[in-house]
Amino acid sequence: MNPAQSTQGTVKERAGVALNNDFLRNAVKFTTERLRSGKQAASAEHGNWEEWRERGRQIRLHTIAHLDYYLNLFVDNARKNGVHVHFAPDTAAATDIVMTIARNKQAESVVKSKSMVSEELHINRALELAGIETIESDLGEYIIQLAGEGPSHIVIPAIHKNRYQIAELLSEDAGEELPPDTTILAGYVRRKLREKFLGADIGMTGCNFAIAETGSMVLFENEGNARMVTTLPKTQITLMGMERIIPSWEDLEVMATLLPRSATGQRLTMYMSGITGPKRTADGDGPEEMHIIIVDNGRSEQLGDPEFQELLNCIRCGACLNVCPVYRHIGGHSYGGTYSGPIGAVLTPALNRNVAEWDDIANASSLCGACSEACPVKIPLHDMLVYLRRRKVERGHGNRWEGLGMKGFAVLMANSKRLNLALKMGRIAQKPVVHNKGITLKIGPLKGWNTYRVTSPMADHSFRENWQELSEDTRRTAPPMNAETRDRMEQILRQRRASGIQGGHHE
Repeated sequence: MNPAQSTQGTVKERAGVALNNDFLRNAVKFTTERLRSGKQAASAEHGNWEEWRERGRQIRLHTIAHLDYYLNLFVDNARKNGVHVHFAPDTAAATDIVMTIARNKQAESVVKSKSMVSEELHINRALELAGIETIESDLGEYIIQLAGEGPSHIVIPAIHKNRYQIAELLSEDAGEELPPDTTILAGYVRRKLREKFLGADIGMTGCNFAIAETGSMVLFENEGNARMVTTLPKTQITLMGMERIIPSWEDLEVMATLLPRSATGQRLTMYMSGITGPKRTADGDGPEEMHIIIVDNGRSEQLGDPEFQELLNCIRCGACLNVCPVYRHIGGHSYGGTYSGPIGAVLTPALNRNVAEWDDIANASSLCGACSEACPVKIPLHDMLVYLRRRKVERGHGNRWEGLGMKGFAVLMANSKRLNLALKMGRIAQKPVVHNKGITLKIGPLKGWNTYRVTSPMADHSFRENWQELSEDTRRTAPPMNAETRDRMEQILRQRRASGIQGGHHE
């Protein structure tokens, strides 16, 4: 897929296409509901989930606050282990490093495990343009590679496809008809990838966590393909976002509890690999040469920003996508970038410095706050979406008509007489367009809403207008409080006031 094609049009236009794709909506809804239910069950089973969330948040806050120290510690220890460590400030630099390594090794083929950073950098396209065969070994990534698409979910990249579509893609790849049987389809991919593993010159991975105290990198997976990628090829390249650091193996215990349960509802992923340098003399397998490319690509821009530094706490579990009502309806590709869902709506503008082409992505949210509640490290994503919207307006990308509308609303609400007059005029003005107790007119600001719903008309009497009568009825019908209940309530209030004063002294 040409990366430039994914950003064509606005989020609203891409979402419009997705909303007319019933299969996409049903497929995404089905899988996200399963993932969400799995997370709820796994976290409930854990027992003290909120305590672990807070512990995870504190680890990430501490690490990012001291990122320079832990990065230097990690780099020093990794180099002591025989790893070649490179720093890439942006996409061009990271791509250049990868291509230099590939040329030095005279590589003809690269086999990859799942890596969102490689998707972010569009490394596959760069390698293929250089004539180097590049094969994704994760089943979901392999499927979307055949389809010429990017991932539509952080954890399950082919969430938007069913087994019939997958069978069609794999049949074309195999040159024979394959039935839509998941066991047979997976068996075909396994046989084909086995040959690619054995013949690859370079293995390329991402990095879930990097351990500063030992210079190790850790991979979480369920298919075993990452172990093959890091074992069989003679050269290994790991693409690592600069924020993937955690201080110690002890901290990994917390992350290894939070990440699988939040992502897929598992207690632990099937495979968790800790890699500390290339193959040693006594080792039976492993790469002879190992490179780690630490990628900035806009991440350092968030350091010191009180509104967005916590964005770097993300552990890429995808839990926010699974609870987001917007993502469940429009899928991942509607967001236009590598990262989708609430985290993508914040991360993409942040990494791109909120340039004009991304100024609408923060609007792909209902601001319901479900993403923040689901996040295992408590990133306030819904607040960040509001911050992005504010910055969008401050930088001159706001909607002019929306601005005028809000100014008019402020004038109206500032005076009760004006508000009451507007309500009365509105009831009269709506009469010609109210049919069957609803407004279906698709013009102006009503068009977007009424395309999929029906607008309720204004009530004959507003709550404000009814309030005086309601309050009088309440006073007439409410039984008086007996003396015993009143004394108990007053005692409770006195205790609360006393507790509040004591708490203030302790602070």
